[in-house]
This record gives sequence, structure tokens and C-alpha cells, in this order.
Amino acid sequence: MVLNYQISSPETMERAICELGIVPFFTSAITGYSIKELTQPGFWFDGEEDSLGPWDWKIDCLQNGGIAYGKFLCGGKAAFATVPFYRELLNVRRNATTPDTNGERIMDYLEKHGSITIKEVRTLLGVKKGQADAAIGKLMQQCHIVTGAIERVYRGPEQVYNGWQVSYFCTPESLFEDFTTLHTDRTPEESLEFLVDHITKLTDGMASRNQVLKVLK
Repeated sequence: MVLNYQISSPETMERAICELGIVPFFTSAITGYSIKELTQPGFWFDGEEDSLGPWDWKIDCLQNGGIAYGKFLCGGKAAFATVPFYRELLNVRRNATTPDTNGERIMDYLEKHGSITIKEVRTLLGVKKGQADAAIGKLMQQCHIVTGAIERVYRGPEQVYNGWQVSYFCTPESLFEDFTTLHTDRTPEESLEFLVDHITKLTDGMASRNQVLKVLK
């Protein structure tokens, strides 16, 4: 396998994402192909204040622009993609899916307000957090929305940050500004094959087509 990155800082994490093009955050059907597995031991977050690692570094990666983050790989799990690869995934997913009623209400809200938080989704739909998370997750999986920004939350009189964050969701069109950056001349079928071929090459041909498709599910 050609995945030999050693992530140990926000800079090395961003470099890995940009060079890989598209990668799951957590372990996937392909061993070694995730930010978690590419992170040096001791840097992966475990809930302790001094070891937030990639959980915190993803904020810096998003702030620098050009990277999509959301639950769009491995059946709805967190992942990163640069614009050239995200637009191919978008081409596949949007051709095959459409928002449901809750999704349409969220999309209408985004058209008017630009972004939305889980708290605002709960208010908009009149649902509990789990249902709001599911609605957002479904839109992410369909490539209708991404995480546009993440804010660190500081608590208590000493304003301590222990990894609690607030995410703002938006459309990829608004995040990447120029809609043409999300346009591809490939058919959805060609986009899928492009992504399959890319990930297969990343793994030096060690991953089977079935494993790759599980990642792209």
C-alpha cells in the first residue's frame, strides 16, 4: 500500500487530504485508508484535552478552503475530499437521489440564510437531536450539503476547550463560491469509475473493487 503518511499536525493532515484527494476520517473497508490510520500514535484524539489531534485539526483544514468535509463516504461516515474529487462524487450522488420533505425544508432554509446548525434544524423541523442529525446526514450523503465551518466551544469560567464544537452546514455551491468548480463533463457512471480508479491506485491495487465501492457507498 502506498499510503505512508505520518499525520502529526494540522499542516500534515491538510497535506495528506490534498494529496489523497478523497479519504475517510475513520477506518474503512480498506485497511490503512483513513485519517485515523495515517495519524501517528499518540496524536489521535481520545477525549482528553491534550490529545484532540485530528478532531481539532479538521477545523484548520476547513478554514484554509478547498476541502469538503461531511458524512459522505462509507455509508454516511465522516470524510474529506478536495473539490476535484468531491465534484465527481456529487455528480454520482445527485443523479441518483433527491431530498425528502425534511431535506427540502432544510435546503429552503439554506437558500434564505446561507447556513444552519443542528440546533436550528431541530427548531425548523420540530424534532429531537438524533432526527436532526439523521436529516443532515442524509443530505450530506446525497452531496447536497457539507460542513461549511466549525467553531470551537469554550466552557466554564476559565473558558476551557475540550473538543466540543458547533458545526455550520451549507451547500457546496455556497462554500466553494464558483459553481463551475463543481461542474464535470463526465457522466455519473464515468465519475464513479474515475473515483474507483483513483482509490485503487492509492492503494497500489491492493484494494478490491468491492472494497472501494464500500468506501464510495
